Amino acid sequence: MIPVSTFAGRRVALFGLGGSGLATAEALAAGGADVTAFDDAAASCERARARGLALADLNEADWSTFTALVLAPGVPLTHPAPHWTVERAAAAGIPVIGDIELFCRERRARAPKSPFVAITGTNGKSTTTALIAHLLREAGCTVELGGNIGTAILSLEPPAPERVHVVECSSYQIDLAPSLDPSVGVLLNVTPDHLDRHGTMDHYAAVKARLVDGADQAVIAVEDDWTRAIAARLAGEGRAAITVRSDSSDAARYGADGAHLRHDGKVFADLAGVASLRGRHNAQNALAAAAAVAALGVAHDVIARGLATFPGLAHRMEPLGSFRHVAFVNDSKATNADSTDKALSAFQDGIFWILGGKQKEGGIASLNGFFAKIDKAYLIGDATEAFAATLEGRVPYVRCGTLDRAVAAAADDALASTAAEAVVLLSPACASFDQYPNFEARGEHFRKLVAAWLAQHGAGAR
Repeated sequence: MIPVSTFAGRRVALFGLGGSGLATAEALAAGGADVTAFDDAAASCERARARGLALADLNEADWSTFTALVLAPGVPLTHPAPHWTVERAAAAGIPVIGDIELFCRERRARAPKSPFVAITGTNGKSTTTALIAHLLREAGCTVELGGNIGTAILSLEPPAPERVHVVECSSYQIDLAPSLDPSVGVLLNVTPDHLDRHGTMDHYAAVKARLVDGADQAVIAVEDDWTRAIAARLAGEGRAAITVRSDSSDAARYGADGAHLRHDGKVFADLAGVASLRGRHNAQNALAAAAAVAALGVAHDVIARGLATFPGLAHRMEPLGSFRHVAFVNDSKATNADSTDKALSAFQDGIFWILGGKQKEGGIASLNGFFAKIDKAYLIGDATEAFAATLEGRVPYVRCGTLDRAVAAAADDALASTAAEAVVLLSPACASFDQYPNFEARGEHFRKLVAAWLAQHGAGAR
């Protein structure tokens, strides 16, 4: 835990007692703050009481006594409307902040020069975050990994000169961290997402940009209009970013020529055969990770060795095993079409695609360019009819409804196909909430179904 000493002796309101909210409340209390914590959900309050936290109804509190409101990232700050606690904080004239901001303040107080890498982007940030941590560990560094990737940032060990914090930041967390100031800030991409929480793309992009605006050194993948504009603005301010681009070795400091990764035109690593980093999108992730750790002094030969041993992340283009010419890949984390675009682009043909769930705005129309190389699609969940309408006359499909039916049908069809290499790919292009509590549960179910199918056919799952 990181005790938050910067609010010692002061009264703090805290709303939202999920995983990160509980960790934040405990860290504030451990640092000497007087915390008034609350949540609208009775179950969350009960969990907090069971952990010894004192709760009070913020509806009845005297807000003039609070120094700040600490808000959980899942609670609306601006859109579709500010949460009632945000309005109470505004009326009281106190700041609204989150756990990333508390970490940044504690870092400045304890060890302002301690290395801190922060990563954001609409897609790819978890893989890049994990890869950066892996490369730094391969280089012999002591690494604390957390943030949006799973472990609440205030549950990590405290900042120290010999300890590197590698932290994934969502747009919600950045919005609550006005003084975010990493040693290295990484921005991967900006594509439409979370507009229900940010209102417009301009606002969403501006929030993402704050991570690199406050960084000592910015690393930006310049492959969309938004990131290119952010990089150009920084350059105009005399703060040129380290640029990366997965489709060119000349247009950026770090580029890719197929599987070859280059720095200033010279090859320093090869991703050929690294299954955990398959596809152009993972070349972008690898380039950004390489640039970030190089900015901290890690040599390119060490980076190359680390890339070759990266195990990948669960549910993100995760190889599950194979039988004869059929491979199984779990990309349950692909909760929007842009993520599934990256998965489909990683394979030449022979794709038996499982998709569907709770549809996001735009559906899968943007994936039309990949339809010719899909052998068959297997539709599940609420999006079935909408996706069937998009695929009609373009891709053979079958309405499966549930994942178990989809896996059985896709695996048997792939095994019977004449493709030299076939892949049964779960890349839903949808949220999971119609049938599963989260993408992890969906991916775990897929993993179990694949393992059972492989066992039935005398093959082993990886």
